[in-house]
Amino acid sequence: MPTKFSKETYLYWYELMQLIRQFELKAEEMYKMAGKIRGFFHAYIGQEAIAAGCMTATSPEDSFITGYRDHGLGLAKGMSANECMAELYGKATGCSKGKGGSMHFFSKENHFFGGHGIVGAQIGTGAGLAFAEQYNGTNNVALTFFGDGAARQGILHETFNLAMLWKLPVVFICENNNYAMGTSVERTSNVIDIYKLADAYEMPADKVDGMSPEAVHESVSRAVKRAREGGGPTLLELKTYRYKGHSISDPQKYRSKEEVDEYKDQDPIHKVLKTILENKFATQEVIDAIDAKIAALVEESVKFAEESPWPDDNEVLKDVYVDANYPFDVD
Repeated sequence: MPTKFSKETYLYWYELMQLIRQFELKAEEMYKMAGKIRGFFHAYIGQEAIAAGCMTATSPEDSFITGYRDHGLGLAKGMSANECMAELYGKATGCSKGKGGSMHFFSKENHFFGGHGIVGAQIGTGAGLAFAEQYNGTNNVALTFFGDGAARQGILHETFNLAMLWKLPVVFICENNNYAMGTSVERTSNVIDIYKLADAYEMPADKVDGMSPEAVHESVSRAVKRAREGGGPTLLELKTYRYKGHSISDPQKYRSKEEVDEYKDQDPIHKVLKTILENKFATQEVIDAIDAKIAALVEESVKFAEESPWPDDNEVLKDVYVDANYPFDVD
């Protein structure tokens, strides 16, 4: 069957989504082994198509910022499995020097600006990243990810107002996985189509199949093009689903096994693999080789984390504040 996208794109999507999936499964396994990973842990399993589609629709210089379900997007933006796993372990070799843990991945060199534990805080910060790009005269765009729960925060409305007023180069992406922590969208607002929140600000918006990297790529490409051309922000509601609980301790009593199984039938990794094989983009042997490479990367990340040192005690107060040289006197 003919496709809109190239063989190379489908193979890239498959490899990236498999890396995210296998990393998360291994990290979950390490969490459940006493003392290996501590604190909160929010897996991206099921939402991989969003990361894949966004990557092929953007350039490396474009910024990503998200909430605490951040491992998948961090890996997508080029962070190594080693530094990500080490951060989950709290080791000094982690992407945030072992101080951030699961919820606070960060990589300036990869234009990945978090990982934020405060629900919705990244919405305003993402607009700030876009303002910086506009102020500095670059052609870069900030992709600002948040969940359906964060869409109910007041900061969203304040940010939408200013982003439209100043025509900031930002794409707001609501990863709507239906339940926030454990409460359905229908129980939190009369407006269940989150993309319609943009109407109050005359912001372009769309609802998209977030289980399809093709649909994600096309919608994000349009929004990024508009932002680069000075047209301002777009809100995209990407309808997705997490196969795991809100966090690793979530008993998931608010949804049925049948519902989860129904969404697993839409697994983006399986769909992309089917497209690859049906179009003879790769043989099963090539797929097996990709899977083996990813398995080795993930196993190496665990070994790297296990063997990495803990942060020194004298690091505890570092990176809390930053020295700044102001162009004016501050009383």
